[in-house]
Amino acid sequence: MYSLPGAAALPGLIRRAQPLLRLAKRGGSGRGSPRGTGLGNGPGDVFDDHQRRYGIRRLRVELRELGYQVGRQAIRTALRRQARKALQPKAFVPRTTDSTHGKRCAPNLLLDQPRPIQANRVWVSDITYLPLANGNWVYCCAFQDVCTKQVVGWQVRADMPEALVTTALQRALLAQRPTPGLIVHSDRGGQYVSKVYKTLLRDAKAHLSHSRRGGCYDNAQAERLWSRLKTELLELRDWPVFTDLADAQTSVADYFDYYNHKRRHSSIGYLKPYLFHQQILANITQLSPA
Repeated sequence: MYSLPGAAALPGLIRRAQPLLRLAKRGGSGRGSPRGTGLGNGPGDVFDDHQRRYGIRRLRVELRELGYQVGRQAIRTALRRQARKALQPKAFVPRTTDSTHGKRCAPNLLLDQPRPIQANRVWVSDITYLPLANGNWVYCCAFQDVCTKQVVGWQVRADMPEALVTTALQRALLAQRPTPGLIVHSDRGGQYVSKVYKTLLRDAKAHLSHSRRGGCYDNAQAERLWSRLKTELLELRDWPVFTDLADAQTSVADYFDYYNHKRRHSSIGYLKPYLFHQQILANITQLSPA
């Protein structure tokens, strides 16, 4: 167990992650340095690489990593000339969950808690519906790290039994191997109060947390993830649906790989979740033992 610095330390951790981000960029980008001092096709190329998912702020950070010293207005002008327009995510609308299953729920352990500054200290989870071309639905469950924003486990199925959630949780636990004390928060849905789910958390020495009854904002981060996923996946298609279950599974896996490894997240200083996650884990050795 380690003693944690205050929440004000998070910006410092973000700053220390910047060298790791630059190193990864030098090792992984085939674009090379920009030619000359003009923008050229830089904004359009990056915009197209991210399939309309980047607005002006993210484009500016990405272009600066590539060596372009450019402001937002210049990028905005360049995109306007090229008739390129970013996707616009729908406004977040909180929803309530049917919790009439009659099973006992855990208290909300996140109330009045500061934002965690370590990876694998708090995960949030939720389930969403994904539309198919035949008019049916498939279901996706995901677990996301609150500190680093990395999606650590997910599952897509044609039905919504407790195995939808427990499989996603098992994948997250296997991939991350969190230390004891992890809080896993969700709404009050029946899948999140099952015996198997509780056993998995107990065996991992993790704490169960549920939203309050009627607390529609208690799981807002997990729900915002779905708004982003549906906008950035479905609105790129001719019709905003998946062909079938296999298409949904492949598309969601590809998107979360992109989300974790390539997509910059504004709340972590426009870093990429996977790199920030790794930097946070590396910084654990710098914390003093409790």
